[in-house]
Amino acid sequence: MANMSLKKNPMPSQEPDVRNKNFDEVALGYTEEMAIDEAKRCLNCKNPKCVNGCPVNVHIPEFIAKVAEGKFDEAFGVITSTNSLPAICGRVCPQENQCEGQCIRGIKGEPVGIGRLERFVADWYAARHPVSAPQVEKKGKKVAVIGSGPAGIACAGDLAAMGYDVTIFEKLTYAGGILTYGIPQFVLPNSVVDREIETLKARGVEIVTGTPIDKDKSVDDLFAAGYEAIFVGNGADVPQPPRGLDTSLTGVWSANDYLTQVNLHNDTLPANIKDAKRVLVVGGGNVAVDAVRCARRLGAETIMVYRRTIAEAPARRDEIAHTYEEDIEIRELTNPVSCYSKDGVLTGVKCEKMVLGEPDESGRRRPVGTGEYFDVDCDNLVIATGTSYSDAVVDTTTGIDKDKWGGIATDASGKTSRPGVFAGGDAVTGPQTVVKAMGAGKQAAVSIDAYLSGR
Repeated sequence: MANMSLKKNPMPSQEPDVRNKNFDEVALGYTEEMAIDEAKRCLNCKNPKCVNGCPVNVHIPEFIAKVAEGKFDEAFGVITSTNSLPAICGRVCPQENQCEGQCIRGIKGEPVGIGRLERFVADWYAARHPVSAPQVEKKGKKVAVIGSGPAGIACAGDLAAMGYDVTIFEKLTYAGGILTYGIPQFVLPNSVVDREIETLKARGVEIVTGTPIDKDKSVDDLFAAGYEAIFVGNGADVPQPPRGLDTSLTGVWSANDYLTQVNLHNDTLPANIKDAKRVLVVGGGNVAVDAVRCARRLGAETIMVYRRTIAEAPARRDEIAHTYEEDIEIRELTNPVSCYSKDGVLTGVKCEKMVLGEPDESGRRRPVGTGEYFDVDCDNLVIATGTSYSDAVVDTTTGIDKDKWGGIATDASGKTSRPGVFAGGDAVTGPQTVVKAMGAGKQAAVSIDAYLSGR
């Protein structure tokens, strides 16, 4: 029987006053009964707009129908025919702007919990099946993948499944890219990412960490070492701080550096993170929300400031709701303009009150300064106002063109201007979602196969 409830089945989660003191995953996941009940809310539309809203075109009605029947193994097969990372995407994709944003049930109520169901299926499968990979006939050709984030993982996995010998080169000492260093465990547990890494290894992918591709080891060196094609998926992780904020002060962090410290070095945190009393986070995206929630869990009084209103903030709606629930202050229409310090150590931030003007190129109303200022005392400032492209690969390799924004220029298939070099994900588009990066990696794998096969 169909479930015609206007609301999703609530996601079980830790209580706010418990979870804001630990780094365990907040959302606990559906039970089988909840998943089946939620799946029965799907209308199985003849023209499923939800599929068009998914960057990798998961066959959403088909997998949900399998869940409704309790056929979870089959549901997993449907999802993974197009999505390599369902346990990750189910947790971190902005479904409200993608698949769920197109759901017909959302017209007169809440959309079907597509992301929650995807996560349930992936977790259910992982709990019952060990990591494994089918044996494939090897092609005897080597491909290098630069970066082990979602684009690199997807590209490497698909190429390995086609029979290529794939090596991933990761500049950090941990594999997973932004999935590991940039997303807190209370949102995306390391164990989920680790399973995807182990799956790659089971497919025969070699992962070399602590090895940046730059002037010391370049794309040219990889070709000389026998790699016949190269995929560049090194992301876009260069901080872009607002003018006026002194990033040289002790206590001022880029969000990338702050989250890397918390996610990878939680047991040996720098004293000015571990002992911070008042933390101010600047930004309105998922990275800002992640950072301020980390600071709260480390025991600091926390404030997140955003120059627009929260209605315009790009962060996921459920993550913003969790932020409010966790006793974190959010100040809208607030823009930090300068820092106060003593002996090179941050002591506070000067902020300007903003109002919303006419829409800008993003379609959102532009924040306009009022000339009214106020001070906020703090000993940590985390800047989460965006990142830009790394030039480590393109500036040490001849023949790879950039686009007018500074990203790697590619065609729709992921080909760059240099034969044999392909690119995708944030290195091409700038910061985007995990699933869009993954889709770019999968497209590049198809293009690399065609290139190496002479098609």
